[in-house]
Amino acid sequence: MEESDRLDELKDRMRSVGYVCDDRIAMALLLAGELGKPILAEGPAGVGKTELSRAYSKAFGMPLVRLQCYEGLDEAKALYEWNYKKQLLRIQADSSGRSWNEMEDDLFGEDFLLPRPLLKAIRNTEKVVLLVDEVDKADVEFEAFLLEILSDFAVSIPELGTITANNIPFVVLTSNRTRELSEALRRRCLYLYLDFPDAEREMEIISILVPDVALTLSRKLVAVVRQIRTMDLKKVPSIAETVDWARAVVVLGRDSIDEELLISTLSLLVKEQKDLERVMASTQSLARQASWTQP
Repeated sequence: MEESDRLDELKDRMRSVGYVCDDRIAMALLLAGELGKPILAEGPAGVGKTELSRAYSKAFGMPLVRLQCYEGLDEAKALYEWNYKKQLLRIQADSSGRSWNEMEDDLFGEDFLLPRPLLKAIRNTEKVVLLVDEVDKADVEFEAFLLEILSDFAVSIPELGTITANNIPFVVLTSNRTRELSEALRRRCLYLYLDFPDAEREMEIISILVPDVALTLSRKLVAVVRQIRTMDLKKVPSIAETVDWARAVVVLGRDSIDEELLISTLSLLVKEQKDLERVMASTQSLARQASWTQP
């Protein structure tokens, strides 16, 4: 199959689950799958980095395993833990008088293992999508550990031996760039920078996810949101919030954007009080922006 045909097929699959890919995103997904390389998706919050992995898992029928990163995340929470409570109950229930050495093999077996996301992705009998979300929030030490896992997809558990992945997961790491990631991790990945889409692509997303919205109204909605994103806000509206606003306008049965509608529905777009006050002060100009937008 020609490269262009493969890209078109991939874009069609992603579009069928509500994710609109341009050629650049489609090529990154195609190469990541063919080369077995993780994707490092960076960009502002709300541009669809997390949704990229969710959509890919739906489009290709692969289970999604998610590891949400945060400060203080360690190997135990990401890889595996032993179920100490269950082990204790097993010891208490044992009435045979066996020694510790005799019981140890029983206590550190599969029945007492608590697999966390990384081990789940490795042990899964079918290929999965592994989402490592907001990796920039994790500590540098955890990043080094993650790099080791991504290098060979094998885990050594002292009591059970080495577990190697039967199928290399399709890996997506996301970052909001709250800190710089190591060069070693970047070299390991296929880099993809995601930003807010242009107006036409955002309208296409709305048309897929909110099919009842008219094209003229969609154009006005997107024009207002794009204007809000130019303001100095702590958190600008995400693509998902644009979609939510479009759904709300359709539910309300409105076919135009005026100041009254903006004021009553603005909380769907802006989720910080100071941001809300700033945008609220500009509702007149935003309504004019909507009225000036060409049908």
